[in-house]
Amino acid sequence: MRKRSHHSACLQARPSRQQVLPFPTNVLPVLKDAFKLMAHRPALEHLLAALLKTSEDAVLTVSHQGAIETWSAGAERLYGYAEEEMIGQSLRRLLPVYESPQLDSFLSASNGQGDRVEVGERLHKNGSRVLVAVRRSVIRGERGEAEGILEMAQALNPHEAFWSPEEAPLSLLMNQVPGLLWTTDSKLRISAHWGMGLPITKIRPRALVGRDVRELLGAADPHATPIIEHYSALQGEVSHFEYAWRGAVLEIRVGPLRSSSGQVIGCLGAAVDVTDRKKSEERALYQARHDGLTGLANYREFMDQFEAEVRRADRGHHSFTLLLLDLDQLKRINDLQGHLAGNRALRRLAAVMKEHCRATDLAARYGGDEFALLMIDSDRGMAEHVAQRIEQHLHSDHEKPQLSVSIGIGVYPDDGRSPAEIIEAADQRLYHRKKNSSERSFSAP
Repeated sequence: MRKRSHHSACLQARPSRQQVLPFPTNVLPVLKDAFKLMAHRPALEHLLAALLKTSEDAVLTVSHQGAIETWSAGAERLYGYAEEEMIGQSLRRLLPVYESPQLDSFLSASNGQGDRVEVGERLHKNGSRVLVAVRRSVIRGERGEAEGILEMAQALNPHEAFWSPEEAPLSLLMNQVPGLLWTTDSKLRISAHWGMGLPITKIRPRALVGRDVRELLGAADPHATPIIEHYSALQGEVSHFEYAWRGAVLEIRVGPLRSSSGQVIGCLGAAVDVTDRKKSEERALYQARHDGLTGLANYREFMDQFEAEVRRADRGHHSFTLLLLDLDQLKRINDLQGHLAGNRALRRLAAVMKEHCRATDLAARYGGDEFALLMIDSDRGMAEHVAQRIEQHLHSDHEKPQLSVSIGIGVYPDDGRSPAEIIEAADQRLYHRKKNSSERSFSAP
């Protein structure tokens, strides 16, 4: 069952955390003022020398064309490449495919925007991915023109990227959520995630950042519900739905992720595995609509289906039949052999009814020793044939005690157009059969 809510609930993004990203305190103040320093070549050279010598993090410069010009020891430790391997190489060698357009945009910006902080991924020499906090500043020439980029990066724990030290308890709590929370950018790439995860995804937590949300939810089809709802979230809508995948049922909520100015910048999603709960609900529903002794539909389920079939038959102008069955001598069995024997007799009749009805028919325990069989798209002749087969089966059964039934038949629309009229007709015929048990003709009187 799927619920959707198209209200404009504002799922706000967290305010900028640039000031608390864990860059070394001896470098960060210098780097924040790099925009001004870049206007002076001597200052730039002094800054680079200091960074390359003292920083534990990856420091590199990139030309306006994207070629790496300097490479620190910290960069070698973080990415696995030696300086001689990377000088002259394109910075794109370190970037996942989805981040290349961002670099192109930064390089081609004519106004040369100043320093910025981002959280993203870089490719290690061994093929793995490293989650990093990156600060970039534009390198300017003597006339102020953009000539390249100064980039500094530090490896991050994916679950600590957006948390300040005082928020550590909240981070710990978020990571213990029994499910998965995630954010995406406008292209549905996962930018952050929290929670204990979803075992059915079989995706390692650290491998989620940067991957398409389709991979997370196993929905390659662009028209699959989870993908449609993510696109709806980019339009400001909030949705709540259930999604069956790999034998499990996920309850998912997706809404817009907004910037501090209210602009939609991505999606915020949450998923919980509700498979066990759904199974419990299904069991409870089954028990509420089935007889506990025989496993047949109970009176409530029978009447609901009966009324629905009357409406369907009325629209389609076709007939159906009702068999009412009464187990003969049940009281005598209970009195002489006990109620356990009586219960076994009821279950034996239920099993015979199941054997001789079609998948489209409905067998029910009508009450006490009375049973009902609703035969869809049938006529009187078909009903009489089934009644005879049930009686013959019981007669040939060698199990003791020997069972017999009295059966009455009602036909829609011959005997009426309402459940009450059809039941009354079948009940009257059942009464006559039971009164004259020696008569086994099932034609209407």
